[in-house]
Amino acid sequence: MKRVCTMLLSVLGLTLAATQVEAQAWPTKPLRAIVPYGAGSTTDIIPRLVFEQLAPQLGQGIIVENRTGAGGTIGAGFVAKADPDGHIMLVNSNAHTIAPALYPKLSYDAARDFAAVIPLGTSPSVLVVSPAKGFKTVGDRVAAAKAKPGAITFSSVGVGTATHLSAERFRFSAGIEALHIPYRGGAEAMSEVIAGRVDFFFGPVGLVLPLIRDGKLAALAVNGAKRSAALPDAPTTREAGFVDAEYPIWFGVFLPAKTSRAIVDKLNRETLAALQAPKVASKLLTLGVDPTVMTPAEFDALVQKDIVVNAALVKTAGLKPIDTE
Repeated sequence: MKRVCTMLLSVLGLTLAATQVEAQAWPTKPLRAIVPYGAGSTTDIIPRLVFEQLAPQLGQGIIVENRTGAGGTIGAGFVAKADPDGHIMLVNSNAHTIAPALYPKLSYDAARDFAAVIPLGTSPSVLVVSPAKGFKTVGDRVAAAKAKPGAITFSSVGVGTATHLSAERFRFSAGIEALHIPYRGGAEAMSEVIAGRVDFFFGPVGLVLPLIRDGKLAALAVNGAKRSAALPDAPTTREAGFVDAEYPIWFGVFLPAKTSRAIVDKLNRETLAALQAPKVASKLLTLGVDPTVMTPAEFDALVQKDIVVNAALVKTAGLKPIDTE
């Protein structure tokens, strides 16, 4: 028995040593970062900014590849089945944890088929309206909605997206009725609000900030746990009196589930160093992205929690499953 235990310990030691050597050598070629949304989207801009700093740290280039379609599930499915050698990663947002509730025929498991590596940051969504409407506070907007039940509308960049569920969560908290009008992109969703044809929109800070600064949109509140450094005068939804309306958007990096933990940990450390570089940190703040430091285990726990939370929210909102076949 003693001899067997000694042999097992030897094998374990050799395995651990091999894993550490593999991580030290990694990466051995350029990395591919799969972004499951179009170029120019917030989920695309943030990693490009971070990877510009990360690539020289790793000694290899990072090629960002946009694989769009089916609410981000095409790109995610590609990474789930990729070789787990650490050279292909996924960059996604909350949408990764929404997909299981909306797409019942996914080719992958959003929790089990990925190793969560690190969040790239968190951004609250901003409740914006047309300045021409004359609303000064969230309470004003809610009071007007209650005065005309079912008469107001809100836009989003698609059914089941974070912009959609942000508004639904706020709607439930405020106790108002509103008609959802989905659009193909943020530009159209915002332009309809500016024109007054749609009543409100919840968009990531980085997306709506330029139009707020130009006076084309008015920010009534942010739905994060704290005020946004980019919009310090906008109260949180909780400060405005609406509890359980928080729905911040996170952006993060994933690897295939069977990737060596040593590689996952190394990518976490190197990405964290890139995020903390003054140039990167400053640019992210201007985009309204707040730092979110987590270990891979902590990020993985957040992902699993959000899958449950979003499943309940999708059910409460009465969203119908989407068949991609």
